Amino acid sequence: MVPGNAKNEGGGRVSSQLRKGVLEYCVLALLRHEPKYGVELLAELSAVSVMATSQGTIYPLLSRLRREGFVDTELRESPSGPPRRYYALTALGRTSLAEFTGAWPHFRNAVDHFLDDPQNDPQNDPQTDPRSGPQTDPRNDPQGDTA
Repeated sequence: MVPGNAKNEGGGRVSSQLRKGVLEYCVLALLRHEPKYGVELLAELSAVSVMATSQGTIYPLLSRLRREGFVDTELRESPSGPPRRYYALTALGRTSLAEFTGAWPHFRNAVDHFLDDPQNDPQNDPQTDPRSGPQTDPRNDPQGDTA
């Protein structure tokens, strides 16, 4: 996968909608230890195929995060080419990431609750439930035929 080309992997409407919902927090998490520049963030996101995104998504997101005070920017000289804009997490960004980190397990568990299908749970299957005794089909039970 080429960084910045989200159409190759992790595609589909469901993945796209999920990615939109969490991308901001994944970017904040990637910035928690050190500042990074845009292409670096794209490469790290692309390392997990369902999180791969494009420059057309990441740069507007980074601009919004800067406007809202979640990240600060600084231009640094590059060993090759023009200076790079590095993004660093602010105190407000750390607070937002901490809130998301606390809420995520509860949200994930809530979604899992709805996705878990109790009808496919072996504990709810009368064929394997030891409390229900042996199961036989009455049409094939020679002792059940009274005619």
